Amino acid sequence: MPVKTTTRAFVLSAFDKIEEREQKIPALGAHDVLVEMKAASLNYRDVLVCKGLYSRNLNLPLVVLSDGAGSVVETGAAVTRVKKGDRVMPAFFQTWISGEPHADKFKGALGAGIDGVLRNEAVFNEDGLLLVPDHLSFEEAATLPCAALTAWNALFEYGDVQPGTSVLTLGTGGVSIFALQLAKAAGARVVISSSSDEKLKRAKELGADVTINYKQTPEWDKAVLGDFPQGVDHVIEVGGSGTLDRSVKSAKAGGHISLIGVLAAKEGGQFDPTRLLMKGARLQGIFVGSREMFERMNRALVANRLRPVIDRTFKAEQISEALEYMASGSHFGKIVVKF
Repeated sequence: MPVKTTTRAFVLSAFDKIEEREQKIPALGAHDVLVEMKAASLNYRDVLVCKGLYSRNLNLPLVVLSDGAGSVVETGAAVTRVKKGDRVMPAFFQTWISGEPHADKFKGALGAGIDGVLRNEAVFNEDGLLLVPDHLSFEEAATLPCAALTAWNALFEYGDVQPGTSVLTLGTGGVSIFALQLAKAAGARVVISSSSDEKLKRAKELGADVTINYKQTPEWDKAVLGDFPQGVDHVIEVGGSGTLDRSVKSAKAGGHISLIGVLAAKEGGQFDPTRLLMKGARLQGIFVGSREMFERMNRALVANRLRPVIDRTFKAEQISEALEYMASGSHFGKIVVKF
């Protein structure tokens, strides 16, 4: 069977323009791994990247999407972490292996800093790969590298969530649903918000203790305090400036707010840091996580047999449609693209 030298890739050739192209497969270095990609998943970051709202200084053309899973086809001569046939996931940050965040470790971010995963075959350094948990499909594994790890980092690496503590998570997108699942597995009580009663019903089925429709209850922080008079221990804040003030109001004295997204930034909103100061609360920026964090999370997923929630699956050729669906906010959990 002849060795493939090119692969099909979906590249951002200009902002708001994705094209299917043939791309050369580079020769493998000693520590490189050739992976046949099976599935990928979307994050809101991908919408921002493709619209030019994430950065106007990206090196285009750029293979899109950061999260995926596939199987090892070939390995370099010195590779020891994986072998041919292994099911693997590339880490979001290819060079953040361990330790604290650092600007240099952020340079290897798939789907923005470097080419992403929406291609039939891709080459990664072995240090940037992790094994897929045995109980998960390729599609499920493809949802983990960004959204799941972000939730894990917020809750356990920085948040120290314990049994009996309380967590507020905003919305029902990928990070928020992973936060719900992981927090419940740890024995925490979870409050979740949405503008959809149907989505809140589904969140209840996943274990949410308290649900709040923020369209029906615009002052949702008061609803949180109705169930938790002292405030919640931890907030998964995915809105940004449009929701941050109410998140701080919802937190207890000494509580922890994980700032993850900017989904509601367009709504404006004024944030007064005085309340944060007077509560002695912590506001922590969360930017995905390291490979070692990912490995710890995978052990927890295996121990609890947790499975990601997939809303819809698109074909790779439908990537533009999938991005539009992500931008609409209609999804519950994750959106997957399958080869």
